[in-house]
Amino acid sequence: MEAQNLTDVSEFLLLGLSDDPDLQPLLFGLFLSMYLVTVLGNLLIILAVSSDSQLHTPMYFFLSNLSLADISISTTTIPKMLVNLQTHSKSITYAGCLAQVTLFSLFGCLESLLLTVMAYDRLVAISHPLHYLVIMNPYLCGLLVLVSFSISVLSSLLHSLVMSHVTFCADVEIPHFFCDLSQLLNLVCSDTSANNILIYFIGTIFGGIPLSGILYSYSHIISSILRVSTSGGRYKAFSTCASHLSVVCLFYGTGIGVYLSSTVSSSPRKAAVASVMYTVVTPMLNPFIYSLRNKDIKSALWRISAKYLMSTPMLSFFGS
Repeated sequence: MEAQNLTDVSEFLLLGLSDDPDLQPLLFGLFLSMYLVTVLGNLLIILAVSSDSQLHTPMYFFLSNLSLADISISTTTIPKMLVNLQTHSKSITYAGCLAQVTLFSLFGCLESLLLTVMAYDRLVAISHPLHYLVIMNPYLCGLLVLVSFSISVLSSLLHSLVMSHVTFCADVEIPHFFCDLSQLLNLVCSDTSANNILIYFIGTIFGGIPLSGILYSYSHIISSILRVSTSGGRYKAFSTCASHLSVVCLFYGTGIGVYLSSTVSSSPRKAAVASVMYTVVTPMLNPFIYSLRNKDIKSALWRISAKYLMSTPMLSFFGS
């Protein structure tokens, strides 16, 4: 097939999760509901942390930034899929596709780094409880988030660099519901060996190092917990990082599972279905994990709800 330059490609076709027209309304309703739950749940976390002075601590500061990253990841992919399902269109412009690749890389890397920062926060809280507020001061917390965001921007720019030096064939159909970088490279006519090496290098640096940092932190956390003399003290220490550990397992477990499923399965459509886990399900479940297992978050949400109900004229009238 005759190859054409990258700048000549005006749009790609996102084939989505299914070609069955009878499933399109069901998929639209399902993903719209999941997206709304994701946005609402994470916004409630951000609202609770920002409005309740008792939650103005390093742990909840990082949690609110994690919720913002979750909203951003879902917003990068789901709205375009919903528009295509509603309009029965499969097209996405080249600029829109490149934006999805860049933003998905940015917020995915940011979430990974924030989970690493949160693991360090839990390490300091358990290993050095008396010096926790001194070590995790506001300056350091802000610096850690800023560095995480800067590294994520670098990661996204490297992914954009990969896409800016390739030549696509005439076939521009992507068997996915968003512009996945690996699927885009399958449409390239030129040799992609150097691009694949660069992608693996980026994944190792920006994915492997944060995971190693999390494992390192939890090895020391477990060691510190085991040195606690009482079982009640060990349970209390472990409960402070149970929610974070659950989110880490969910985030990396689904990501590794999708990678392994795409390696074993030769069907790109099955890989697209599997990727729903880390693009849609994980951001939706994170607020539930933190709110259901965290008394401070639940108390803050109850106080916000009570304050809202009392400020409503009709409800405050009946309450009086």
